[in-house]
Amino acid sequence: MQRTRAQESRAAIEKLYITMRHLFMRGSYKPMGVSGESLVDSLLVLSPEIYGLLGDDEKIELDGLLYVMERLPRGIEQCRYIRLISREGYENSTFSAIVPAKRKRNCYRVDQDQMYVEMTRGRSDIYDILTHITFLYIESEKIKSNSTDHKGRIDLNWEMLEKTVEKEVNGEEFDREVACSYLSHVIGRTFDETHEAVQKFESSPHTSSLFSIVYHLGKLAIDEFFNGKDREISFSSTLRQRVGHHVYGELWANAIKSVLFEAGLIERPIHIISANLHSVANTIYGHQALGLNSFEEIEKIAMDISTGAKVNKGKEIWNFALKNGLIEVHDTSGTNINVQLIDTAKMSNDSLIPGVKIAKEDKKKPVILIMDYAFGEQAYECFDELLKPYDHINGKSYPLNVLSASIMGKAGILTGKKGDIMIPTSHVFEGTADNYPIRNELKKQDFEGYGLGVFEGTMFTVLGTSLQNKDVLSYLMESSWQAIGLEMEGAHYQKAIQSESKIRQNISKNVKVLYAYYASDNPLETGSTLASGALGMEGVRPTYLITYKILEKLFK
Repeated sequence: MQRTRAQESRAAIEKLYITMRHLFMRGSYKPMGVSGESLVDSLLVLSPEIYGLLGDDEKIELDGLLYVMERLPRGIEQCRYIRLISREGYENSTFSAIVPAKRKRNCYRVDQDQMYVEMTRGRSDIYDILTHITFLYIESEKIKSNSTDHKGRIDLNWEMLEKTVEKEVNGEEFDREVACSYLSHVIGRTFDETHEAVQKFESSPHTSSLFSIVYHLGKLAIDEFFNGKDREISFSSTLRQRVGHHVYGELWANAIKSVLFEAGLIERPIHIISANLHSVANTIYGHQALGLNSFEEIEKIAMDISTGAKVNKGKEIWNFALKNGLIEVHDTSGTNINVQLIDTAKMSNDSLIPGVKIAKEDKKKPVILIMDYAFGEQAYECFDELLKPYDHINGKSYPLNVLSASIMGKAGILTGKKGDIMIPTSHVFEGTADNYPIRNELKKQDFEGYGLGVFEGTMFTVLGTSLQNKDVLSYLMESSWQAIGLEMEGAHYQKAIQSESKIRQNISKNVKVLYAYYASDNPLETGSTLASGALGMEGVRPTYLITYKILEKLFK
């Protein structure tokens, strides 16, 4: 039987996953050697949407390149050796931490050739970065091919690009249009496409220029091919020992529970919300501090804050919040998940949002625990540890009185457009039949009438958004799975909730569960993938509407 394109793509994802796991356990590999060839071949077969023109023999994918470079440490394109490490003491060294703009992690440039990257978010993070690095190496080979002839002679455009980068490094002036002409030949794109991409990279403050990135990617490929200077990816032994053992999740959870204990909140009713760290506080304290009495009024204030309007009330809301029950818990564990605690007993008003009041007796007034977004498998690690009892040094164990767990996330939508809302009825692990039907307290009708598309149904929890292609996603949507979207954490959260409530019984088996996602991208729609840019102001309404409805459901 001839396999369908969706089956071939699914097999490529599986092969990538298995190969990355094997290379990780082995400890190192050469990306352009025999070991790395399997990753390259699988990624080329898959050709994920986020990487656009990856499969083209000459053209460099520019939007995908910007997307990747904003998630990797600045200067990584210059390093022959990339080492993935655990948290191993470099934070106490004199090395300056390099933190990527769109993926918070500490990275260290230890010398001209070596970049160390801290991986404290678990396997999903490792697979994600290895996929991005493989993409870079594929593109670097195209740059090498475009810059040399069939006899291996260096092209004039490459030599002129090298001089341009030297001038850029020395702070000398150079003609940008002439430089774009050289660059367009090296990357196989038109002058217009090149000029536009150069401007996009210049507007991103956390990446090097496109001239520099392309030059250094190509230089490493040329040096490896002609001079035998191999590139290498390696994994520290400490990282290999720690992955999968909840080292950072346990540190994170214990730090939060110690704050709850010290503040006298450990035995109070707790509502956990996984979301961003602005919408819940702005919604509750916008009502408390400014007397905002409708969702529309809250949305207007949120829009002003998001756009940085001169008269925005962000600072006023925040200062009021800190004096009326909000406690910040900054992460020091390495998970990169900050937390806010809201003690509703310290509020000056007895309503959280218009028409929604809380208990009168202080001991019954709940604590709202808001945690920033987790990443993939990290969601299970952190949530599982958080829901366990707090074992204090006094020898006493304090089980948490968790009444609800709410998950608001960003997801790729298959049936709508950016900014729409998805309400899952179940989560399914991609590539398996492992499924988690849920009794979701949120319903489609809760979000109707607000001018947004709302979809209800199955959502797939995927290994990585950077591994998705149209064939697999079309199958998931059109088959009897009838998937409405894809995300990376839902099944991991639900696995933790079910194990702690129904098997270990550390929390109530009747814990309320609320899930809702807003669409950050549509991977089936050209120009609407994650590489096309952030959601921007389109994201304010769905973010705050989901927040509003979660609070409404929990306390009404």
